Amino acid sequence: MSVVGVEGEERQDLSAEESKQLRERSTRLLGSLLAPLRGTVVLTVAIVVVSTLAQVAGPALIAYGIDVGLPALLKQQDWMPLSLTVVAYLVAAVIGAALIAWYTVMSARISQAILFDLRKRVFLHTQRLSLEFHESYTSGRIIARQTSDLDSIRELLDSGINQLIQGLLYMVFIAIAMFSLDWVSGVVLFVSLVPLYFLSRWFQTRSQKLFRLSRVASARLIVHFVETMTGIRAVKAFRKEKRNEREFGELVEDYRDVNGKVIQLFGIFDPGLVLIGNVTLAVVLLIGGLRVASGGIEIGALLAVLLYTRQFFAPAEEMAMFYNSYQSAAAALEKISGVLEEQPSVPDPTRPIDLWKAKGRITFDAVRFEYTEDRVVLPTFDLEIPAGQTIALVGSTGAGKSTLAKLISRFYDPSNGSVLLDGIDLRRLHPKDLRRAIVMVTQEAYLFSGTVADNIALGKPEASREEIVAAAKAVGAHEFIQSLPNGYDTDVNKRGGRVSAGQRQLLSFARAFIADPVVLILDEATASLDIPSERLVQEGLQTLLADRTAIIIAHRLSTVAIADRVLVMEHGVLVEDGTPADLIAGTGRFAQLHAAWRDSLV
Repeated sequence: MSVVGVEGEERQDLSAEESKQLRERSTRLLGSLLAPLRGTVVLTVAIVVVSTLAQVAGPALIAYGIDVGLPALLKQQDWMPLSLTVVAYLVAAVIGAALIAWYTVMSARISQAILFDLRKRVFLHTQRLSLEFHESYTSGRIIARQTSDLDSIRELLDSGINQLIQGLLYMVFIAIAMFSLDWVSGVVLFVSLVPLYFLSRWFQTRSQKLFRLSRVASARLIVHFVETMTGIRAVKAFRKEKRNEREFGELVEDYRDVNGKVIQLFGIFDPGLVLIGNVTLAVVLLIGGLRVASGGIEIGALLAVLLYTRQFFAPAEEMAMFYNSYQSAAAALEKISGVLEEQPSVPDPTRPIDLWKAKGRITFDAVRFEYTEDRVVLPTFDLEIPAGQTIALVGSTGAGKSTLAKLISRFYDPSNGSVLLDGIDLRRLHPKDLRRAIVMVTQEAYLFSGTVADNIALGKPEASREEIVAAAKAVGAHEFIQSLPNGYDTDVNKRGGRVSAGQRQLLSFARAFIADPVVLILDEATASLDIPSERLVQEGLQTLLADRTAIIIAHRLSTVAIADRVLVMEHGVLVEDGTPADLIAGTGRFAQLHAAWRDSLV
């Protein structure tokens, strides 16, 4: 891990050491992206070198034609030198054009290969990261990494790299040509590099911070937009439109201010380049004119060095635009590299133990879990759940019930102690074995875009249509599926918008049933259902829980009634443990909860 984490990148007050860490991290990522393309990159560089030489040859050929070809024609009627000059000029032009076309294709291939690799890396890596990362790193920021940040890199690769490579080579070859034609003009050009260097350094130091701020402001805009659109129901329900409008306006204002400062920098940098170029051209013309008059240089050579001087500063202006793209892309690459260097807090085992035939016995052995040092959820927790037993977890909000479920599912690892399945620490199991053995059904029965059959088959991708239908029948979902417009081939639309909450929950039960886990966790799976929907789901539960270990987290005590055993939790501690009937007959916490629930039905 690098010194600056993904949270630190949003800060605007990075130290010099932190900025260095970000640059090094980005450089490592860029190197890994270019490594598979090394041969293509070398060929592309060779092409651009030759094409630039062909372009730079033009003014030198013009000088030869004027200083040698024209005198030979006028004095000796010799057409050969001038004809050869014209032919050489045309050949250089054709070669340069052909190589530029080839270079354009090759550079585009490199660009698309890098973007393809980077998009895959970001998606696969963020998907591999643990739940802890996704709970702290907002979806809007992940979307920003895949959209605006990658677009900045695409812009650099599509045009900026061309400007850099061609511009640098052009300037180097022009300087060599000028020294070859007239060393005095070459010295003048060399002296002009001093103010050009200081102007570029001034621009670099100020623009680097501004472009980083621009990426932060852009990401905040996307985050706010995504959160607003995702929570649009809450926005409408609580009339949050005006507040969102004000907050979004402030973010847009910040983004505009940052970009305005960038434009101000270019408003100084671009005219500065033009001024240095024009002054250099004037000095070369003045000194060269005096030397032509004294016979120190031929007029053709003077014309060539003037053309070279003008051409020398044209790439400098293009490189300023490259630097614009570069700074934006560098800031984007810093953020992408930060995501890619995040490591899962729940790592895969290096030497996993095979789980041949799981039975479903769950053990908590001296488990302690804390999100942070000052937020301990489970102080010291011991629990044994025999295979095949259905237990209900009951307790107030924040008692640790969902944390217990997440530990069994290994969305988190305990801070101390072990969670075991059939005596094997979950940290020693291969993820495929773990996910095959343990399945969680949450309160939000999430359905993906696609058909009803596709969503049920998520529990077993290779399932046949017969198996899918059998699973739906087993949990009581077959009848309502048949009533849909296209039955099992009905598209459930975004997030299951075409089916009710109860129907979505039944589909999630069918998905869990077809997966056939030995341990099933229901985390508030019926909390959002109305009474008729809950009764429909309860029928499906009877089949779903049969012959497997089940952990039911529920506030509704009607769901608890089907459990073999009830565990009452308070502040991460088990305060009651017994059968529903025994606890109801007592005077403890569960009996009080049951009495309150019973009274609410009257």
